[in-house]
Amino acid sequence: MSEREVVKRTDAPLTTDGLRADLHELGVTPGETALVHSSLSAIGWVAGGAPTVVDALLGAVTESGTLAVPTHSTQLSDPTSWENPPVPDEWVEEIKAEAAPYRPALTPTRGVGAIPECLRDYPGARRSRHPTTSFAAWGADAEAVTADHAYDSPMGEDSPLARLYDRDALIVRIGVDANTSLHLAEYRADYGGEPEIDGGPVLVDGEREWVEFAEPESRDDFREIEAAFESAHGNQVWRGPVGDAEATVCRMRPLVDFAVEWMADHR
Repeated sequence: MSEREVVKRTDAPLTTDGLRADLHELGVTPGETALVHSSLSAIGWVAGGAPTVVDALLGAVTESGTLAVPTHSTQLSDPTSWENPPVPDEWVEEIKAEAAPYRPALTPTRGVGAIPECLRDYPGARRSRHPTTSFAAWGADAEAVTADHAYDSPMGEDSPLARLYDRDALIVRIGVDANTSLHLAEYRADYGGEPEIDGGPVLVDGEREWVEFAEPESRDDFREIEAAFESAHGNQVWRGPVGDAEATVCRMRPLVDFAVEWMADHR
């Protein structure tokens, strides 16, 4: 969506105070831990852009809470399976050999939006070390959430998602369907499927290395799982506006636990 289109559909410029008030109405309050997925354009025309939204999010949880976002860098993944866009087969080995290594303070995000890209190097933020599937966090538990992200656990038990589960984080989706927390359920569920092999370039003792890791087979049924959860536990899902965007909020633990059972029964 172009900025011109965003301006046309926004009644008035959106501000830090207004967005923070919307977040408080949804239960994103001081001291909370929140995993946020977001679309800046869906929110409307924000005075100051992404930093204004980040300021609102941080102001909602305050320094006593913790804000986390996905800061994935899939441009460093194994190009063998790339689809958007695909690359010629004869390019694959050269890309794997020559792509710059992942560096938390430098490597840009891809496909997660302007708000995580802004937060990843925000003062006080921490970013995990995974080359393709990092998360960034700010606040009281930022270091604990992002530390020791194992290469072979992109979104599993040794990832920030598991640390957020331990804290029963709020899952906050602002104008998007994305929900990375359900990938943690894929690690925990028993549904068969062939592991998917991926990899990325990292620095080990200052030297570039390509690391490989396996992930559970992922399937395109997350919206179905969320609909089933809301049907069974509708009082645990809250909806409301953040700016012009529809936001959805729920607790991570009950959704992930529900998804583990759902996947075992339906996949």
